[in-house]
Amino acid sequence: MWSFVLKRWVLVAAAIFLQATLLHAALPTETEIPTRSWLNGQLLIASPQLQQAAFYRSVILLARHNRDGAFGIIINRPSGKRSVARMLKDFGVDAAGVTDTVRVFSGGPVDRDVALVIHSIDYRLPDTLDIDGRVALSAAADVLRDMAIGKGPSKSLIAFGYVGWDASQLEDELAHGFWVTVPEDPALVFDDDRSKLWADTLALQNSMH
Repeated sequence: MWSFVLKRWVLVAAAIFLQATLLHAALPTETEIPTRSWLNGQLLIASPQLQQAAFYRSVILLARHNRDGAFGIIINRPSGKRSVARMLKDFGVDAAGVTDTVRVFSGGPVDRDVALVIHSIDYRLPDTLDIDGRVALSAAADVLRDMAIGKGPSKSLIAFGYVGWDASQLEDELAHGFWVTVPEDPALVFDDDRSKLWADTLALQNSMH
């Protein structure tokens, strides 16, 4: 199931005023993508007018955006620490000798049992999705095991759940001013104080205009 999330794009109609509807579509090849500016790798920042609880003051890393929709992970909602051994056992992976705990995040309201890892590009698995040449996305099971034995990425963020938009939905929400964007920066993704990330990215966006 974990690899399926990366091999097949899980799209969700998560409209501000509509109930989410789960859709599935294959990741497009480069030749299928028309010539235009997609927002892969951008940070999507909830505008102050967006008051919906699920996305209030959220900052989302957009992992994929094309004409079929968009898919991303909320990166400023820490939800506590979890035992790595317990998570590995839940994923069906050998947890022998693993004693670490790790901070995890609520990545979005969809499929909250799906665990994904945003990480630095010094680490790669066969199913790893390169987001923008600076950060990547992988299913959590193998990454956590490698992290436990000191062979994981130098930077990582573990999230349960994700956010998705149907075709043209994100564009409509952007047009209505629900979101603003800034270019992804690994320092913001991994290192910035989570309690300040929304304000910091919003200030960065304002300084660009």
